[in-house]
Amino acid sequence: MTRTHADEKRTSDAACILAEAVRAACVETAVLAYEDAGLRGLCQDGRWEYALAAIRHLDLRTLTSADATRSADATRSNECRPTGTLD
Repeated sequence: MTRTHADEKRTSDAACILAEAVRAACVETAVLAYEDAGLRGLCQDGRWEYALAAIRHLDLRTLTSADATRSADATRSNECRPTGTLD
């Protein structure tokens, strides 16, 4: 069975949506953890380590297709672009 351009586009779009959902979950987790660590009295380095630990322990299996769709809708204007590009 040969894949068509439309099939490849759908696969690419789905991967982009999932990637955006993962990015959004990581950012939200980091921000919340950083703020929580500040309330607990941690220093800047401690807050950063706490935020990184929260990202590392994030259960990505909890991301649902609804989360992915919501994330994609919120970031649709950004499109999928390589990481490391800062506009």
